[in-house]
Amino acid sequence: MGPPAAAPSSHSAHARPLRFRPRRPPGPCPAVRVRPCPPPSHKVSHKSPLRARRTREPSEPALQRLAHYLLAHYQKGTRPVRDWRTTTNVAIDLMVYAILSVDEKNQVLTTYIWYRQHWTDEFLKWDPAHFDNLTQISLPVESIWVPDILINEFVDVGKSPHVPYVYVSHHGEVQNLKPIQVMTACSLDIYNFPFDVQNCSLTFTSWLHHIRDINLSLWRQPELVKFDRSVFMNQGEWELLYILSHFQEFSVKSSDSYAEMKFYVVIRRRPLFYTVSLLLPSIFLMVMDIVGFYLPPHSGERVSFKITLLLGYSVFLIIVSDTLPATAVGTPLIGIYFVVCMALLVISLTETILIVRLVHKQDLQPHVPEWVKHLLLERATILLCIRDRKTFSQSRTQSLDTSRQVENNDSTAKPTPYVCEDPRECGAVGGTRSALAFTGRPEGSGVLQEVLHETTAIRQLLEKREEFRDVAREWLQVGYVLDVLLFRVYLAAVLAYSITLGTLWSVWRDA
Repeated sequence: MGPPAAAPSSHSAHARPLRFRPRRPPGPCPAVRVRPCPPPSHKVSHKSPLRARRTREPSEPALQRLAHYLLAHYQKGTRPVRDWRTTTNVAIDLMVYAILSVDEKNQVLTTYIWYRQHWTDEFLKWDPAHFDNLTQISLPVESIWVPDILINEFVDVGKSPHVPYVYVSHHGEVQNLKPIQVMTACSLDIYNFPFDVQNCSLTFTSWLHHIRDINLSLWRQPELVKFDRSVFMNQGEWELLYILSHFQEFSVKSSDSYAEMKFYVVIRRRPLFYTVSLLLPSIFLMVMDIVGFYLPPHSGERVSFKITLLLGYSVFLIIVSDTLPATAVGTPLIGIYFVVCMALLVISLTETILIVRLVHKQDLQPHVPEWVKHLLLERATILLCIRDRKTFSQSRTQSLDTSRQVENNDSTAKPTPYVCEDPRECGAVGGTRSALAFTGRPEGSGVLQEVLHETTAIRQLLEKREEFRDVAREWLQVGYVLDVLLFRVYLAAVLAYSITLGTLWSVWRDA
């Protein structure tokens, strides 16, 4: 009998399932064998990450949605109207912030202004209910249409800050606010310097569009614009008086009309600095020149004093020449004032030299003519109310008597008979003369003739000297009266000139 059947071993029992392992069900299984596969019933989500983030984040901000809504299809190259017949009305406003400089030589005014303008853009309207009740938004100025409003008087581009945004309301109203440094041409009148008032215009107009396309108007009432100094810096040399506004239409050679809005900026110079540095020194020098007339006419110090004043005034004019405004059109009145003051000083010096010439070296001068004596020593003393005119008349009478006595004297020496008042004296003198004649007549008569000749010569010398003194006294009196006359004429001219200038400057100051 054969061998019995062997029982199945454990090894063969375990090896059989490994040989006949069932297949894995289909499905997503990783390539790594050590990681268990997910069960077939598990489902994987196929949603994108961007879509999942949108569902978690809040909605887009209203400002961004509104800006995208307004500028997505906006055309800034055309005027923002739906009907081309519609006129775009631009309202403008102006506030002066500061007067930077006034160049009289180049006729240029530099100001710093706050400029405002607004208009209606029909393509920038929205419903606030759709945008979180947003009624106003700021947009870049480069992204929308802006009117070409310029200033006609522009001569140079100033250093103005750039404002990149404008405000837009839900009604389509666009507000453009910006500061501008304006350098404009202005006709400056400096005749009234330093009490001058300048009136410079700023003309705003569209450079291309005529009045049917763009019209201009005033943002505020003219009365509010006129006296608005709320932002003006009032600490400089110039003071803002008021701003006038005026609208007009302008056309060139019967072409289309253009709208213009003119602003007249009226400013006034503060004269205190120029009064202290220019007018007062000149007035002081002129007062010293008038006081110099009280020096004695026959004193030579007056001439030196006048020359010193003239040189001092010349140096003063050289110093202040750079302070005066210079233009090629006209000369300020203060310049004419300085020239006239210099001319008055020269006239005063000339008068002083004339008087000194009259009262010095009278021995070389003839007698004062009769017509000069009549006009100056009689008429002029009454006219000038000179108190000691009686002295002049008496001295004139004495000089006339002296001149007549000199003319009646003989040129040769002649003995004059001796007249005795007492008879006893006459007897004594007669006895003496007879004794002299008896003792030695020829010898005594010669000595007596010589004594008489010398005595006559001494008398003529003294009379001649007295005559020279009378001539000198006459010329001194003439010089004194003439000095008083010229001084009062000079004083009247200075006062009239000063009152005229003071009145003019006061009128200009209060105008």
